[in-house]
Amino acid sequence: MKHIPRKRFGQHFLSDQGIIEGIVQEIAPQPGDPMVEIGPGLAALTQPLVERLGRLTVIELDRDLAARLRLHGQLDVIESDVLRVDFTALAQAFRERLNQPALRLRVVGNLPYNISTPILFHLLEHVDAIRDQHFMLQKEVIDRMVAGPSTSDYGRLSVMLQWRYAMENVLFVPPESFDPPPRVDSAVVRMVPRETPAQVNVKLLEELVQVAFSQRRKLLRHTLGRWLEARQFTGTFDTQRRAEEVPVDEYVALAQICS
Repeated sequence: MKHIPRKRFGQHFLSDQGIIEGIVQEIAPQPGDPMVEIGPGLAALTQPLVERLGRLTVIELDRDLAARLRLHGQLDVIESDVLRVDFTALAQAFRERLNQPALRLRVVGNLPYNISTPILFHLLEHVDAIRDQHFMLQKEVIDRMVAGPSTSDYGRLSVMLQWRYAMENVLFVPPESFDPPPRVDSAVVRMVPRETPAQVNVKLLEELVQVAFSQRRKLLRHTLGRWLEARQFTGTFDTQRRAEEVPVDEYVALAQICS
């Protein structure tokens, strides 16, 4: 029975075999890898992955698709909203089952464009349990994720993710690669957690960066400067710049001082 894509789940199913093969090559799955796929849909990416892995855990919110996926003998299906999944606990379950105390998850997926940013921030909370992430997203979002300072794409998402991950845009995916085609270009990003990230209060960094970029055309003295004054900040930080001119490590260093 043909599955009708559901708009409320942001469903666009990957159908281009060349693109699928390209994504699998970038992921480079190895037999036995503890891999979790978010939103497997009609299993276009799932099948070539499980053929290389032997077994795969998938997270699917759509009840009909989850029922279909359960018929596959090599899939462990978690029927849930991904934002409710505890990836740290999932990694621990893999460790106990495989008797590998240092094991970390590999996470992949074609993320729903309407909630891609919340998913990225949810996974950030579980980053210590993750070895790498490969996601297909709206190209515009990936441009923001990997952007450097002093560019129009550089913003809150750039800072919060680059602090914790090394990231790379690895593959362009045109709209015609999907059924139905989305109205935007897509791309695939590789995210590898940094082994020795700067230790920082994440909530404070998030608040600081949000304030900084709240009025990105204004100089920081109008936004972050007032925030620092309210915290009775006595250190030195140049607020005669715009938010997009400040590198990631400077935001992190400021958050460390404010802690």
